[in-house]
Amino acid sequence: QVQLVESGGGLVQAGGSLRLSCAASGLTFSSIAMGWFRQAPRKDREFVAAINWRSGSLYYTDSVKGRFTISRDNAKNMVYLQMNSLKPEDTGVYYCAATKRVGTIQAGEIYDYWGQGTQVTVSS
Repeated sequence: QVQLVESGGGLVQAGGSLRLSCAASGLTFSSIAMGWFRQAPRKDREFVAAINWRSGSLYYTDSVKGRFTISRDNAKNMVYLQMNSLKPEDTGVYYCAATKRVGTIQAGEIYDYWGQGTQVTVSS
């Protein structure tokens, strides 16, 4: 059974940092991509960052480039999202997701597995 569990969210002032973690189990990491998505109140879910597990290629939405970093720890089956220089518009519930399908890595529709989400709140 596939399980994704996020942690590390919280309340931080603008300009601060948070590190989100996603613990994955039940996945074959050699054939998947993993991503982070977020959903702000009254807004649609949006892509934040992703990593192609086989190639190591990284993908970011434009608004977080230079501020967020996605990384992985193969041995621990973990994916991380280091978030620096946080802004109030980064507020939302952050979800970890995984897919074994080939497709547009930024598209939430290709992801089969989702965590329960962790709240990130950035105060101004």
